[in-house]
Amino acid sequence: MAKRLLTQKGAHFDEVNLDKHPELRHEIMTQTKRRTVPQIFIGKQHIGGFDDLYTLEINNKLDALLSPV
Repeated sequence: MAKRLLTQKGAHFDEVNLDKHPELRHEIMTQTKRRTVPQIFIGKQHIGGFDDLYTLEINNKLDALLSPV
């Protein structure tokens, strides 16, 4: 669902499959304090999971984060 929303927004994103990069799993878990996927970052800002991303969308805050500075 996160990929679908970001695609609808025309946002470019890189997907990192933690099953294929297990060395990153520990790094992401340490950084985010979360064990679930997806963990979404916009730039260096940790957004959270899809629910957090969608909350930004329904509160009309996602477009501003996706816009280049």
